[in-house]
Amino acid sequence: MVEFTNINVYGLEYSIKRSQYPTLTGKPKNLNKDLSLPDIKRSKNLSKVKVGSGHDNFLKGIIAQFDIKYSHYFTPQLQRYSFIGIISSQSKMYTLVKLKLDSTNTNMYVDRDIINIVNKYIDEYNNNKTYENFMFVLSNVPLGFEMWMGITTNYLQLKTIYNQRHNHKLKEDWGNFSNMIEGLPSSYLITGAMNGKRWILWRYFWI
Repeated sequence: MVEFTNINVYGLEYSIKRSQYPTLTGKPKNLNKDLSLPDIKRSKNLSKVKVGSGHDNFLKGIIAQFDIKYSHYFTPQLQRYSFIGIISSQSKMYTLVKLKLDSTNTNMYVDRDIINIVNKYIDEYNNNKTYENFMFVLSNVPLGFEMWMGITTNYLQLKTIYNQRHNHKLKEDWGNFSNMIEGLPSSYLITGAMNGKRWILWRYFWI
């Protein structure tokens, strides 16, 4: 299943302040001051609109970055989203033949016999480094093989992901992804959920 670490969010206050632009006349004021209650209320109202409406466009400026451990069956689904940027990722080309498959780099659903077969191909390649032997390794790696990558995205894209995936069949993977989103600062801007009293923006207002 997916796992997350090093989660960081940038541009939260900046973007909420600038959500006032559509109704603003003249030169903007107070853009660099602390958030006000009207700023908070406006961002809440704008974020409640349906995905794709455009009124929640300010969410695009709230940047989320994190490291994610993923199984290879998960990446085609994640990469269909246009604003998921892979900062860097572990490479099978460079690392696969330097390790052994085991429970630390495969999920719990990979059959032990498959692990043994791939490890046999790894040994054969390391004893005789031909193109054919490398392709046997690469072509037989299971989809449950796990690696890490760093991702950058934004709250607008995460809103789309959350709406489409939080009840997905891959409940261990997209379920954990949804849990990560729900734990982000001011996650109600993405999910619309207000879970009792919690800090919004850590230090400004109770909601």
